[in-house]
Amino acid sequence: MAACVKQNLYTVKMASYKESMPTKPRENKTNAPRTRIAARRATAKQRVRRSRTAGDSPYHHGALRDALLQAAEKLLERDGLPGLTLRAVAREAGVSHAAPTHHFGDLTGLVSELAAIGFRRFNAAMKAAGDSAGTPVARAMARARAYVGYAQANPGMYGLMFRTERLDYSRPSLHEAAEASFAGLAGSVTARSADQQVGDESLSLDQAATIARAWSLVHGYTMLLLDGRLADILRRSPPGTTAESLLDAMLMATVPRLPPGA
Repeated sequence: MAACVKQNLYTVKMASYKESMPTKPRENKTNAPRTRIAARRATAKQRVRRSRTAGDSPYHHGALRDALLQAAEKLLERDGLPGLTLRAVAREAGVSHAAPTHHFGDLTGLVSELAAIGFRRFNAAMKAAGDSAGTPVARAMARARAYVGYAQANPGMYGLMFRTERLDYSRPSLHEAAEASFAGLAGSVTARSADQQVGDESLSLDQAATIARAWSLVHGYTMLLLDGRLADILRRSPPGTTAESLLDAMLMATVPRLPPGA
Protein backbone atom coordinates (compact mmCIF):
# COMPACT_ATOMS: atom_id res chain seq x y z
CA MET A 1 0.00 0.00 0.00
CA ALA A 2 2.79 2.43 0.91
CA ALA A 3 4.62 1.59 -2.32
CA CYS A 4 1.50 2.32 -4.32
CA VAL A 5 1.03 5.74 -2.65
CA LYS A 6 4.70 6.56 -3.29
CA GLN A 7 4.37 5.68 -6.98
CA ASN A 8 1.28 7.86 -7.35
CA LEU A 9 3.04 10.83 -5.74
CA TYR A 10 5.98 10.42 -8.18
CA THR A 11 3.61 10.31 -11.15
CA VAL A 12 1.86 13.51 -10.01
CA LYS A 13 5.17 15.34 -9.55
CA MET A 14 6.46 14.36 -13.00
CA ALA A 15 3.21 15.49 -14.58
CA SER A 16 3.52 18.90 -12.84
CA TYR A 17 7.14 19.21 -13.92
CA LYS A 18 6.33 18.51 -17.57
CA GLU A 19 3.51 21.05 -17.52
CA SER A 20 5.85 23.71 -16.18
CA MET A 21 8.42 23.16 -18.98
CA PRO A 22 8.11 25.47 -22.08
CA THR A 23 6.75 23.64 -25.09
CA LYS A 24 8.96 23.45 -28.23
CA PRO A 25 7.23 23.81 -31.59
CA ARG A 26 7.21 20.62 -33.49
CA GLU A 27 9.44 20.70 -36.57
CA ASN A 28 7.91 19.80 -39.88
CA LYS A 29 10.45 17.31 -41.15
CA THR A 30 9.11 17.55 -44.69
CA ASN A 31 9.66 21.33 -45.02
CA ALA A 32 12.81 21.59 -42.88
CA PRO A 33 15.35 21.21 -45.74
CA ARG A 34 13.52 23.79 -47.85
CA THR A 35 13.46 26.21 -44.96
CA ARG A 36 17.20 25.85 -44.38
CA ILE A 37 17.95 26.32 -48.10
CA ALA A 38 15.80 29.46 -48.24
CA ALA A 39 17.59 30.84 -45.19
CA ARG A 40 21.00 30.23 -46.76
CA ARG A 41 19.93 31.93 -49.98
CA ALA A 42 18.66 34.95 -48.09
CA THR A 43 21.95 35.18 -46.23
CA ALA A 44 23.92 34.97 -49.48
CA LYS A 45 21.83 37.75 -51.03
CA GLN A 46 22.42 39.94 -48.00
CA ARG A 47 26.18 39.41 -48.33
CA VAL A 48 26.10 40.39 -52.01
CA ARG A 49 24.14 43.54 -51.20
CA ARG A 50 26.58 44.46 -48.43
CA SER A 51 29.61 43.90 -50.69
CA ARG A 52 28.14 46.10 -53.42
CA THR A 53 27.28 48.79 -50.91
CA ALA A 54 30.80 48.66 -49.54
CA GLY A 55 32.29 49.02 -53.02
CA ASP A 56 33.64 45.47 -53.20
CA SER A 57 31.94 44.64 -56.50
CA PRO A 58 34.58 43.62 -59.07
CA TYR A 59 33.35 46.17 -61.63
CA HIS A 60 31.96 49.53 -60.67
CA HIS A 61 29.45 51.43 -62.78
CA GLY A 62 30.92 52.24 -66.19
CA ALA A 63 33.93 49.93 -65.83
CA LEU A 64 32.40 46.69 -67.08
CA ARG A 65 32.76 47.62 -70.75
CA ASP A 66 36.47 48.32 -70.30
CA ALA A 67 36.88 45.10 -68.33
CA LEU A 68 35.31 43.12 -71.18
CA LEU A 69 37.64 44.73 -73.72
CA GLN A 70 40.65 43.98 -71.54
CA ALA A 71 39.54 40.37 -71.23
CA ALA A 72 39.02 40.18 -75.00
CA GLU A 73 42.51 41.53 -75.68
CA LYS A 74 44.04 39.03 -73.27
CA LEU A 75 42.23 36.17 -75.01
CA LEU A 76 43.20 37.47 -78.44
CA GLU A 77 46.91 37.52 -77.64
CA ARG A 78 46.78 34.21 -75.77
CA ASP A 79 44.41 32.09 -77.89
CA GLY A 80 44.22 33.96 -81.18
CA LEU A 81 41.11 35.12 -83.00
CA PRO A 82 39.54 31.61 -83.12
CA GLY A 83 39.50 31.54 -79.32
CA LEU A 84 37.81 34.91 -79.03
CA THR A 85 34.10 34.29 -78.38
CA LEU A 86 31.52 36.17 -76.35
CA ARG A 87 31.28 33.34 -73.82
CA ALA A 88 35.05 33.12 -73.49
CA VAL A 89 35.27 36.87 -72.91
CA ALA A 90 32.55 36.75 -70.25
CA ARG A 91 34.28 33.83 -68.56
CA GLU A 92 37.65 35.61 -68.64
CA ALA A 93 36.11 38.75 -67.15
CA GLY A 94 34.18 36.78 -64.54
CA VAL A 95 30.76 38.12 -65.51
CA SER A 96 27.51 36.71 -66.88
CA HIS A 97 27.37 35.42 -70.44
CA ALA A 98 24.88 38.15 -71.32
CA ALA A 99 27.25 41.01 -70.43
CA PRO A 100 29.21 41.18 -73.73
CA THR A 101 25.99 41.08 -75.76
CA HIS A 102 24.54 43.89 -73.67
CA HIS A 103 27.54 46.16 -74.32
CA PHE A 104 28.57 45.23 -77.88
CA GLY A 105 25.59 43.50 -79.49
CA ASP A 106 27.52 40.62 -81.04
CA LEU A 107 31.05 39.35 -81.62
CA THR A 108 31.55 41.67 -84.60
CA GLY A 109 30.73 44.64 -82.39
CA LEU A 110 33.18 43.47 -79.73
CA VAL A 111 36.12 42.84 -82.07
CA SER A 112 35.44 46.12 -83.91
CA GLU A 113 35.72 48.09 -80.69
CA LEU A 114 38.84 46.12 -79.80
CA ALA A 115 40.39 46.88 -83.20
CA ALA A 116 39.63 50.58 -82.67
CA ILE A 117 41.74 50.46 -79.51
CA GLY A 118 44.50 48.77 -81.49
CA PHE A 119 44.49 51.41 -84.21
CA ARG A 120 44.65 54.23 -81.66
CA ARG A 121 47.64 52.69 -79.92
CA PHE A 122 49.25 51.87 -83.27
CA ASN A 123 48.92 55.45 -84.46
CA ALA A 124 50.17 56.83 -81.15
CA ALA A 125 53.27 54.63 -81.31
CA MET A 126 54.09 55.76 -84.87
CA LYS A 127 53.44 59.42 -84.04
CA ALA A 128 55.68 59.33 -80.98
CA ALA A 129 58.47 57.70 -83.00
CA GLY A 130 58.14 60.22 -85.82
CA ASP A 131 58.10 63.19 -83.49
CA SER A 132 61.40 62.07 -81.95
CA ALA A 133 63.29 62.13 -85.27
CA GLY A 134 64.69 65.13 -87.13
CA THR A 135 64.59 65.08 -90.93
CA PRO A 136 61.56 63.96 -92.96
CA VAL A 137 63.34 60.79 -94.07
CA ALA A 138 64.42 60.00 -90.51
CA ARG A 139 60.86 60.54 -89.32
CA ALA A 140 59.45 58.23 -91.99
CA MET A 141 61.97 55.52 -91.10
CA ALA A 142 61.25 55.92 -87.39
CA ARG A 143 57.54 55.49 -88.02
CA ALA A 144 58.21 52.40 -90.11
CA ARG A 145 60.24 50.88 -87.26
CA ALA A 146 57.42 51.72 -84.84
CA TYR A 147 54.95 50.06 -87.24
CA VAL A 148 56.91 46.82 -87.16
CA GLY A 149 57.65 47.10 -83.43
CA TYR A 150 53.97 47.44 -82.55
CA ALA A 151 53.11 44.35 -84.59
CA GLN A 152 55.87 42.34 -82.90
CA ALA A 153 54.68 43.37 -79.45
CA ASN A 154 50.97 42.82 -80.23
CA PRO A 155 50.70 40.16 -82.96
CA GLY A 156 47.12 39.20 -82.10
CA MET A 157 45.87 42.78 -82.11
CA TYR A 158 47.80 43.62 -85.27
CA GLY A 159 46.30 40.64 -87.06
CA LEU A 160 42.80 41.62 -85.99
CA MET A 161 43.23 45.20 -87.22
CA PHE A 162 43.70 43.96 -90.77
CA ARG A 163 40.95 41.32 -90.76
CA THR A 164 38.51 43.59 -92.55
CA GLU A 165 35.94 40.82 -93.06
CA ARG A 166 35.59 40.45 -89.28
CA LEU A 167 35.19 44.16 -88.54
CA ASP A 168 32.35 46.67 -88.83
CA TYR A 169 33.84 49.90 -90.17
CA SER A 170 30.47 51.65 -89.89
CA ARG A 171 31.08 51.88 -86.14
CA PRO A 172 32.30 55.48 -85.53
CA SER A 173 35.07 54.52 -83.11
CA LEU A 174 36.69 52.06 -85.53
CA HIS A 175 36.21 54.26 -88.59
CA GLU A 176 37.80 57.29 -86.91
CA ALA A 177 40.71 55.33 -85.44
CA ALA A 178 41.52 53.59 -88.74
CA GLU A 179 41.28 56.84 -90.71
CA ALA A 180 43.61 58.61 -88.27
CA SER A 181 46.08 55.75 -88.52
CA PHE A 182 46.08 55.86 -92.33
CA ALA A 183 46.41 59.65 -92.37
CA GLY A 184 49.44 59.44 -90.10
CA LEU A 185 51.07 56.78 -92.27
CA ALA A 186 50.30 58.60 -95.51
CA GLY A 187 51.49 61.91 -94.13
CA SER A 188 54.84 60.50 -93.05
CA VAL A 189 55.42 58.81 -96.41
CA THR A 190 54.68 61.92 -98.47
CA ALA A 191 56.21 64.48 -96.09
CA ARG A 192 59.52 64.70 -97.98
CA SER A 193 58.14 67.25 -100.39
CA ALA A 194 55.82 70.19 -99.77
CA ASP A 195 53.89 69.53 -102.98
CA GLN A 196 53.14 65.97 -101.88
CA GLN A 197 51.02 66.86 -98.85
CA VAL A 198 48.05 64.51 -98.62
CA GLY A 199 44.59 66.02 -98.89
CA ASP A 200 41.63 65.07 -96.73
CA GLU A 201 39.98 62.93 -99.40
CA SER A 202 41.74 62.92 -102.78
CA LEU A 203 45.20 61.67 -103.78
CA SER A 204 47.16 62.24 -106.93
CA LEU A 205 48.35 59.13 -108.75
CA ASP A 206 51.92 59.79 -107.61
CA GLN A 207 50.79 60.15 -104.00
CA ALA A 208 48.74 56.97 -104.18
CA ALA A 209 51.66 55.07 -105.69
CA THR A 210 54.09 56.41 -103.07
CA ILE A 211 51.83 55.48 -100.17
CA ALA A 212 50.92 52.05 -101.57
CA ARG A 213 54.59 51.24 -102.25
CA ALA A 214 55.72 52.21 -98.74
CA TRP A 215 52.78 50.50 -97.06
CA SER A 216 53.21 47.33 -99.08
CA LEU A 217 56.88 47.22 -98.17
CA VAL A 218 56.40 47.71 -94.44
CA HIS A 219 53.25 45.60 -94.10
CA GLY A 220 54.67 42.78 -96.20
CA TYR A 221 57.91 42.84 -94.23
CA THR A 222 55.92 42.77 -90.98
CA MET A 223 53.89 39.74 -92.01
CA LEU A 224 57.00 37.85 -93.14
CA LEU A 225 58.67 38.68 -89.83
CA LEU A 226 55.67 37.58 -87.74
CA ASP A 227 55.37 34.34 -89.69
CA GLY A 228 59.05 33.56 -89.15
CA ARG A 229 59.76 33.63 -92.90
CA LEU A 230 62.77 35.96 -92.62
CA ALA A 231 64.85 33.65 -90.44
CA ASP A 232 66.69 32.11 -93.39
CA ILE A 233 67.46 35.50 -94.97
CA LEU A 234 68.81 36.82 -91.66
CA ARG A 235 70.91 33.69 -91.22
CA ARG A 236 72.52 34.21 -94.62
CA SER A 237 73.07 37.95 -94.09
CA PRO A 238 76.35 39.47 -92.82
CA PRO A 239 77.08 38.86 -89.12
CA GLY A 240 75.23 41.27 -86.87
CA THR A 241 72.32 41.78 -89.25
CA THR A 242 69.06 42.12 -87.33
CA ALA A 243 65.44 42.40 -88.38
CA GLU A 244 65.62 46.15 -87.70
CA SER A 245 68.83 46.73 -89.67
CA LEU A 246 67.42 44.71 -92.56
CA LEU A 247 64.32 46.91 -92.52
CA ASP A 248 66.48 50.05 -92.52
CA ALA A 249 68.41 48.79 -95.55
CA MET A 250 65.15 48.10 -97.38
CA LEU A 251 63.79 51.55 -96.58
CA MET A 252 66.98 53.29 -97.66
CA ALA A 253 66.88 51.39 -100.94
CA THR A 254 63.58 53.14 -101.71
CA VAL A 255 65.21 56.55 -101.29
CA PRO A 256 67.91 56.62 -104.00
CA ARG A 257 68.37 60.36 -103.79
CA LEU A 258 68.02 61.99 -100.42
CA PRO A 259 66.91 65.63 -100.35
CA PRO A 260 69.40 68.19 -98.99
CA GLY A 261 69.83 67.82 -95.24
CA ALA A 262 68.11 64.43 -95.07
